[in-house]
Amino acid sequence: MSASALADEPGFLEALFARRAVLVSLIVFLVILAAVILAPLIAPADPSAMSVRNRLAAPGGDYWLGADAFGRDVLSRLLYAGQVSLTIGCGVALVASVVGIVFGLVAGFFRRLDGPVSRIVDAMMAFPDILLAIALVAILGGSMINVIIALSIVYAPRIARIVRASTLVIRELPFVEAAQALGSSTGFIMINHVLRNIVSPIIVQATFIFAYAMLAEAGLSFLGVGVDPSTPTWGTMINEGRQYIDQAAFLIFFPGIAISVSVLCLQLIGDGLRDALDPRIAKEL
Repeated sequence: MSASALADEPGFLEALFARRAVLVSLIVFLVILAAVILAPLIAPADPSAMSVRNRLAAPGGDYWLGADAFGRDVLSRLLYAGQVSLTIGCGVALVASVVGIVFGLVAGFFRRLDGPVSRIVDAMMAFPDILLAIALVAILGGSMINVIIALSIVYAPRIARIVRASTLVIRELPFVEAAQALGSSTGFIMINHVLRNIVSPIIVQATFIFAYAMLAEAGLSFLGVGVDPSTPTWGTMINEGRQYIDQAAFLIFFPGIAISVSVLCLQLIGDGLRDALDPRIAKEL
């Protein structure tokens, strides 16, 4: 059964929110998302405005979350940095899903191409994620678009393996054979009969990739090989604040909390979607 059909069932939301942690995670993530989107309206100051005499000001007063080494408001930078971090995470999830779906469908549906495509996917997954990402960013250059491309290449094989495995099973089912006997085109069968029936695991994996990409971007920015250092991200904020950890630990505490909470919420939401979109688990819930 497709994800859209499951979502239309009356019990989908009950299964999704059977665990209170999933509901709380969704609410918290939506609050974070809303705050980030509305940053131009709710940020108390210009994130780039400097005030040297207020450098490293402690949280409180005019600086709710303190000021950094250049006297810039941490709260404002945290909100604007979230725009970049969440955009990268979402962009990677979308691009990796599209690329992974294409390669997975090709490998699973065309027997001659299964071997070469599978070997490429296996070879890419043999490299540690962060090392492959560093190498790709070093080749492409440090910018938000290049980071999205690099991380999409890193995580697309995860989607490809899931799609390939599901396609291998579905292509042997009677309704696919019937469509082939009726003369339906290969593209029509792949999209309408195969892809529609494997949307559920793709959605769940894309949610996890969203979280992984945010962590990877933070790691790249912390190492100084991510986006341009002048562009605030939660990772660059931690990188900038680490040298002042003894004087102003809040400089890494707040962006660290933002990353941790966002990733935890996405992981719990992914778990909830996995349970709700699996008919066997949904019935138990």
